[in-house]
Amino acid sequence: MIKTKDVLEDLLRNDGMEYTNILPQIRGNSRASIILSLFKRTFSMLPIVLKFKPDLLIGTDATIAQLGKLLNINRITITEDDYEAIKNLGDLAYPFTQTILCPNVCDVGKWGTKKVGYDGYMKLGYLHPAVFTVNNDVLKKYGFVKKYILVRLSQLNAHHDFGIKGLNETLLDMIIEMAYSAGCQVFISSEGGIDDKYEKYQLCINPNDMHHVLANAQVLICDSQSMTMEAAMLGVPSLRYSSFVGKISVLEELEHTYQLTVGIAQGDDTQLMKHLYIMLSDKDIKEKYQAKRAKMLTDKINVTAFMVWFIENYPHSKNQLKEDPAIQNQFKKQKV
Repeated sequence: MIKTKDVLEDLLRNDGMEYTNILPQIRGNSRASIILSLFKRTFSMLPIVLKFKPDLLIGTDATIAQLGKLLNINRITITEDDYEAIKNLGDLAYPFTQTILCPNVCDVGKWGTKKVGYDGYMKLGYLHPAVFTVNNDVLKKYGFVKKYILVRLSQLNAHHDFGIKGLNETLLDMIIEMAYSAGCQVFISSEGGIDDKYEKYQLCINPNDMHHVLANAQVLICDSQSMTMEAAMLGVPSLRYSSFVGKISVLEELEHTYQLTVGIAQGDDTQLMKHLYIMLSDKDIKEKYQAKRAKMLTDKINVTAFMVWFIENYPHSKNQLKEDPAIQNQFKKQKV
C-alpha cells in the first residue's frame, strides 16, 4: 500500500509492481491537511487489513502502528529520523507500535525500549552494492556528454518540515555560474514546480533512472535530506543546504565519521559556495569519495538481507537481536 508522494507511483507502475494507493489525492501542506490525511488513510486501510488478515504490518506511516494496535496485529515502524526531527509522527506512531526498527545511531527519544537498532541505513536497503549496480549506459541514453552537477529542490512539506528553508533563486544562480565556469553542466531536479528561467536546466528522465544519474554526478547540491543520504550510499560528493543541518544523527554520522557529505546551515551562502569551489576544483574527488564509501560499507550490513531475515523471523528475530546485536554481523559478508 502507498500514498501519493513525489514519483513513488510512477516508479511502481514502471516496474510493473502491484499496489494499492490509499491516498490518491495529493495532500495539502497545512497541519490540518496532514491530520485529515491520517484519518483518510486509516479508513482506507481498515477494510483491506480486515480482508487480508496479515500477521504483520510494517512501514513508516503512523496508520500502520495505530491499526495494528487496534486489531492486535504485530507491527513494526521503520524510520531513520531522530524523534526530535519527527515529533508529530513519533507521537502518532510510537505509543502504538511494538518495534521501532532504525539505524543504531538514531535517537528515538523516550521510546528507547521499543528500539531495535541495526548497523546500516534505510537507503542501503536499495543502494547497497549487493542489490544495486550503476548502469553507466544511462548517460548515453540521455545524451550526457559533459561532467555535470545535480541540484535537488525538495518541497519541504512533510510533517517535520514546518519552518525549514532550503535553496533560493539567488543561490541557484550563483551555483549555476560556478558550475559552468568549472566546465560542468547543471541539471535541476525538483519535487514541485520550477521557475521558467530554470526550465533549460530541468532534469527530464525516467524516475527509475534517477539513482544511475545521481551516481554519475560530480556533485549533488540539495535541500533534500533523503537524496543526500542516497548520494552518500553511492559515494557521490554532496552539499546539503538546510535548517536541518546538525539535527539528524544519520547525516551527522555520514558527515563526521565517514566524510561523505558536507552540511551547510541555511543562510550561510558563503560556506556553500566555498565548499562547491573546493569540490569542483578537486580532480580526484570522485575516487576519494568512493574510498570513503568503501569504508562505510565495510562497517555496515546488507540491509536488504537483514530486513528479509528480521521480517521472516519476527518477533523471534527482535528478541535475538536485542539479546545479541552481533548476530547481524552475518550480513556484513558482502565484499565491496
